[in-house]
Amino acid sequence: MCREHTPFYHAGAYDDPRAKLIIGDAKAGLESCPDASIDVIICDLSDPLDGGPCYQLYTTSFYEMCRAKLAPGGLLVTQSGCASVRDCHHVFTPIHNTLKAAFPENKVWGYTTCVPSFCSEWGFNLALKDADGTDVAAMGVAGELDRRLKQRGLSELSYYDGITHTRMFSLNRTVRERCEKEDRVMTVENPLFMCTTETHATVFEAGGKKE
Repeated sequence: MCREHTPFYHAGAYDDPRAKLIIGDAKAGLESCPDASIDVIICDLSDPLDGGPCYQLYTTSFYEMCRAKLAPGGLLVTQSGCASVRDCHHVFTPIHNTLKAAFPENKVWGYTTCVPSFCSEWGFNLALKDADGTDVAAMGVAGELDRRLKQRGLSELSYYDGITHTRMFSLNRTVRERCEKEDRVMTVENPLFMCTTETHATVFEAGGKKE
C-alpha cells in the first residue's frame, strides 16, 4: 500500500538494492546480527504501554544489546514520548536516564520537535557508542552540520538544517532539570508503563506504584 499510495514518502526506498525489509520481531532480528555490525539503530516504537508490544524495547537489557550490535562510532536513537513541560516526566526523562545507564561512559542527548499530528512537542533520545568528545548538540552552532549536509547533497532539505538542529537539542530549563533529577531506570524486571486516556497520561511502575 505504501509503494502504491504514498510514493512521495518512500521515494523509491523499497526498491533500493541496499534496502532489506524484514517484517518480524525487531528484538530477535537485532539479536541475530553480529556484534559491532550496525552503524545506526532507529527505534520508532509504540509507547511503553501495559500490555503493549514494545515495553521491553525501552529497557537497559535491550539498550545494552543494541550497544553491543553497534559498530564503532555507531548511534542509537529512539522516540521517547511527549516531552512537553507538562508531560516530559512520564516517559521521556526515564528513557533518557535508562539510556545513560546502558551507555555509561558515553553521551546521551535528548531532543524534541513539534509533531503536528500529535499536537505536541515530541521527545527523542540519541546515544553514541563512542562519543570521543563529540557534542551532538553543538554541531548546529559550529556549522559542522550544515557542512556535512552540503557535502552529502542535502543542503536543500525543507525542514532540517543547522539552526533547526540547534533548536531541537536546546531543551528548555524545566525539561533539562527533570532529566538531571531523574532517577528511574527502566528494566524488564521493573518496567515503566504509560497508560493514556483522552484527558491524561498516567505512569505505572511495577509493584503498583503510581505517579
